[in-house]
Amino acid sequence: MEFRKSTKNDVPKIMNIVKQAQNYFKEQGIDQWQNNYPNEEVINGDIENGDSYVMLKDDKVVATTVISFDKEETYDKIYDGKWLSNGDYAVIHRIAVDNTYKGLGLSHKIIKYTEDKCRENNVHSIKVDTHEENIPMQKLLTKNGFEYCGIIYLEDGGKRVAFEKNF
Repeated sequence: MEFRKSTKNDVPKIMNIVKQAQNYFKEQGIDQWQNNYPNEEVINGDIENGDSYVMLKDDKVVATTVISFDKEETYDKIYDGKWLSNGDYAVIHRIAVDNTYKGLGLSHKIIKYTEDKCRENNVHSIKVDTHEENIPMQKLLTKNGFEYCGIIYLEDGGKRVAFEKNF
């Protein structure tokens, strides 16, 4: 497995994986990643910001994620709980794995890679939010040592459950 920053050439492959995830959420009745989000504009913005990554297996893009060290404004207010820490943190957004490669632990590898990137930047906290009905993501986070911290609201008012891991 290899990780690298995404390039504009990766956008069609990333969008294919995103569309698979959107279809999965729709089939499961989860109102996450619907209404044309994330779209190519969002993905291109992630790439321009230097926050978009892809995972390669045999030179094929098999997963994608965003790892950001910028503060997340929507994390400034947390309800029905509190963050584990108040210092610097990384944020993981938009983890998605190609359907053909699901069940191989690639999402776990993305989290471990994020931890490595954090250590390189002397950051010891990762914060993540997900839809309250996205149980597979919540299980992934818990299995990887994240703790439930409370509720945050996105800029559009969407409710999300928030997790943090300190290491």
